[in-house]
Amino acid sequence: MKKILFYNDKNVVHRQLKQARLRCGLSQSELAVKMQLLNVSMDQQMVSKIENNARIVTDYELVCFCHILGVTEKEMLKDFWKRCE
Repeated sequence: MKKILFYNDKNVVHRQLKQARLRCGLSQSELAVKMQLLNVSMDQQMVSKIENNARIVTDYELVCFCHILGVTEKEMLKDFWKRCE
C-alpha cells in the first residue's frame, strides 16, 4: 500500500490544530466531543494522532475543526502554504 505523505507529513495541519485548540482552552477530549456533535466520528486518540502527525485529516474534518476553533481553512493550512512558496 502506498503511503500518502507530503514532505513526510501525514497531515499539514497538525501544528496549527494543536495551537488553535490550546488557544481555545480545549482538551483533546473536548475537541473530539465537539466533533461528534457535528456528526464526525472522532475520539481523543484520533485527535492525538492528528496532532502528532500520525493520521491524515479528511476535508470534512478540516472544515469542522475550523468551525469549532474559529479559524479559517487558510489559517489552518499556513504551514502548507509556506512550503509551497
